[in-house]
Amino acid sequence: MLTREEDIDAHALHKQGWTISAIARHLGRDRKTIRVYLSGKRVAGVRAPRGADSFGPFTEYVRARLSEDPHLWVTTLADELEELGWVGGYSTLTRQIRDRGLRPVCEQCRGLKDRPVAIIDHPPGAETQWDWVELPDPPAHWGWGRAAHLLVGASSHSSRWRAVLAESEEQAHLVIALHAVAERLGGLTRAWRFDRMATVASPGTGKVTATFAAVAKQCAVTVEVCPPRRGNRKGVVEKANHAAAQRIWRSMPETVDGRPITVEQAQARIDTWCHAKGDARRRVVLEPDGTHRATTVGALADAEPLRPLPAPFPVTTQVTRTVTAQGLVAYAGNFYSVPPELARAQVTVSVTHGTEDIHIAAAKTADVVLARHRLVAPGTGATIREAGHVIALNTAAMTAAGEGPRHRHKRRVPPGPAATAAADALRTPTTRPSLAAEAVVIDLDTYARAATGRNTLT
Repeated sequence: MLTREEDIDAHALHKQGWTISAIARHLGRDRKTIRVYLSGKRVAGVRAPRGADSFGPFTEYVRARLSEDPHLWVTTLADELEELGWVGGYSTLTRQIRDRGLRPVCEQCRGLKDRPVAIIDHPPGAETQWDWVELPDPPAHWGWGRAAHLLVGASSHSSRWRAVLAESEEQAHLVIALHAVAERLGGLTRAWRFDRMATVASPGTGKVTATFAAVAKQCAVTVEVCPPRRGNRKGVVEKANHAAAQRIWRSMPETVDGRPITVEQAQARIDTWCHAKGDARRRVVLEPDGTHRATTVGALADAEPLRPLPAPFPVTTQVTRTVTAQGLVAYAGNFYSVPPELARAQVTVSVTHGTEDIHIAAAKTADVVLARHRLVAPGTGATIREAGHVIALNTAAMTAAGEGPRHRHKRRVPPGPAATAAADALRTPTTRPSLAAEAVVIDLDTYARAATGRNTLT
């Protein structure tokens, strides 16, 4: 590749009458190189591509994705391209996007400045940071409304994070999600850090609520609440929130294997990403002797001293469900039967964490349990029916089928008396006099007498 200075000299000498061989000897270059630059096929300062354009087949997909979502992370885009056959690296992908101008500019995000960030020491096993992430537009068949909720827990030392989907951010759901995330992290640290969420601490004073204090006592952890107007205290979990929303939820599919995605399948995708991608992130640690050692998030987390979890805290969650026409109630990827009288009615499903029973009651009288079943593993797709409910449902269905005359769609049904009378009325001529009969007959003698009167002088 010629430099710009060499390109200027080559063109000047060529115009002065020098031959290509003489210019090549003068510049110490090959004659074919000089000939290509003089012909305009090559431009100084621009390196010629080596081989075929490996990124070319993916250009249209990347342009379309970035046009749909200008804030899509390149790492998220790389995850999608890997499934389509992309084998290049992150730096190659960013360079191609930059050189080809594939990402549109967001004018609203210009001018933002980063604020200073303090350095906080995080010893191993010292702290876990927690936060809720509101995920918009969950699949409609989940029945969760306009937003799903994701509880994210991150180790302040290793930055390993795990997350669990929840239907609500109420305290009962929070306690269950805390236990599930701690299991995925591998154990308990000495302290839990929260912001001023009302289910943990009073937003005004920052003091831990009495109900959550019982949970902290059972887990033997201290609760640290972030002070007001002091940013960057939960930087680890906030970055995890960003990754969960941008790299996982943003590209969550609507269907899996041609069927609508379930909550359990979405949770499995989150867990898989955390193991495969999140724990593989590279880190550099400082050794006591002053040297630096390359490692990964997963290796740091595996070496972190954590305490085992206690028994699940006995908290009860309550959710509202609508009974199907077959007398079934959907819960956690399974179906449980209720008496057929509750078909299409609202019921309250109650489950106590750590137990194996599910209680179903009427929505208005939640204290009166109408059905009780043994819990099945979430996402199994099983249908649990009680024998009495099956008998009652079949009896109700047969009774409803035997009530009243049954319609035979192919039998002959001629017009009845009422229809025949109405047809005869339409066919019979009306008795109303015709317009000709109603016409006024004009007597000409009347006009003659009137004319005679006008001609007589008075």
